[in-house]
Amino acid sequence: MAVLHFSHSGVCVSDIERSTAFDRDVPGFTRHHHLHLNGEADSTAVKVKDAKLDVVYLKRDVTMVEILRFAEPAPTRDAVPREMNRRGLTHFSLNVDEIAEVSPDVVAAGRRVMQETQVGTPNDKSCVFVTDPDGCLIELVKSPAGPIPTPTT
Repeated sequence: MAVLHFSHSGVCVSDIERSTAFDRDVPGFTRHHHLHLNGEADSTAVKVKDAKLDVVYLKRDVTMVEILRFAEPAPTRDAVPREMNRRGLTHFSLNVDEIAEVSPDVVAAGRRVMQETQVGTPNDKSCVFVTDPDGCLIELVKSPAGPIPTPTT
């Protein structure tokens, strides 16, 4: 088997329109296509018995995000926010030209900029985490070369 390319990442949300609007307005994704899933094969694919859900695919550049909203059974959520050292997907990361300019857009969309996570200097590589409408972490990175490199010893 040869992997041809990255396909997409999926995110389960509580309100598909709110999440789609946030992903459109803040990081600039556009709606690619929409599916309504309601059947045995669909339940098998998502590993949720008797699943009824809507799926919106959003695209930005070559990146695709799959937003899933379960009508039945209703989505569940952990009582505490996900910690970064838990196994599994921790966050999405977006390169931005200026963190200070993006942060007000996040706040205007009714979300939180986690100022306590900001590192770096305004004129150099820096990053800060923000939350999407369901509390998922999104890292904003200012770095012309991409992600902030790990220091070498």
